[in-house]
Amino acid sequence: QVQPVESGGELVQPGGSLRLSCAASGRTFSSSRMAWFRQAPGKEREFVASITWNGYSTYYVDSVKGRFTISRDNARSTVYLQMNNLRPEDTAVYYCNAVSVVAGGYNPLDAWGQGTLVTVSS
Repeated sequence: QVQPVESGGELVQPGGSLRLSCAASGRTFSSSRMAWFRQAPGKEREFVASITWNGYSTYYVDSVKGRFTISRDNARSTVYLQMNNLRPEDTAVYYCNAVSVVAGGYNPLDAWGQGTLVTVSS
């Protein structure tokens, strides 16, 4: 079963930047819509950003618009999340997954990976 592998999370100060990576080999990556999700302590996993198979269209949750950028490299089967101007409320474990579009959101298609922890704190 395909399982994404996320990396790049670490402790960063408010206002700082990080770039997360997600390797998703083992699936037809280049034809898959990909998305980032996050789960903060004590909260449910939430959608953060998605990108179409060709990278032409991207979508973001309102709380990260203008600060986060999702991108992909189909040759490397990798999707990225550039996070700028980080805030303490961005603290969470970040996950990626291939998704399908369903009414009201996205449906994950693969098993969840381990995620990567982003901690925003001074």
